[in-house]
Amino acid sequence: MNKQYPIGNFEYGKSYTFAKTKAHIQIIEGFVPQLRDVVGKLQEADLQTPYREGGWTRLQVVHHLADSHMNSFIRFKLALTEDNPVIKPYEEQLWAIQPDYNLPAELSLNILESLHKRWAVLLNSLQESDFARTFQHPQTQKTLKLSEVCALYAWHGAHHLAHISMDMPF
Repeated sequence: MNKQYPIGNFEYGKSYTFAKTKAHIQIIEGFVPQLRDVVGKLQEADLQTPYREGGWTRLQVVHHLADSHMNSFIRFKLALTEDNPVIKPYEEQLWAIQPDYNLPAELSLNILESLHKRWAVLLNSLQESDFARTFQHPQTQKTLKLSEVCALYAWHGAHHLAHISMDMPF
């Protein structure tokens, strides 16, 4: 198993039907209860343990999920209210070593719970044409459709859920 990408890499450049996008929204909606379930089974020592050699601790992954999903929510709003905006990237490796990443996982789980409720309301309110709206990522030089970003974040949650539960006896 590839411990860095246990569910495989995300494939950019694919097209998604509205039905597939709706399925991705359901995955995003159901993510936080799954994450809470897995994190709830971990001891503090498990949270402080990297999921792989050279990787983040499970606690860092939980905090990263909150940061990443907050950024994605904002990027959705930018794309819905501006014409193909250039989004602000962030250095996730540097964010992961900030002092707030030592706080209890519960704080980021609470953020994710509230955020995903808002995100789901937003996503479920969109029309098919809204998912064709785009933003530009200046680091990757990619123009991303919201349908693709929706797929990316359905994958992103599963990707990191696999990291957190990796090698755990449950």
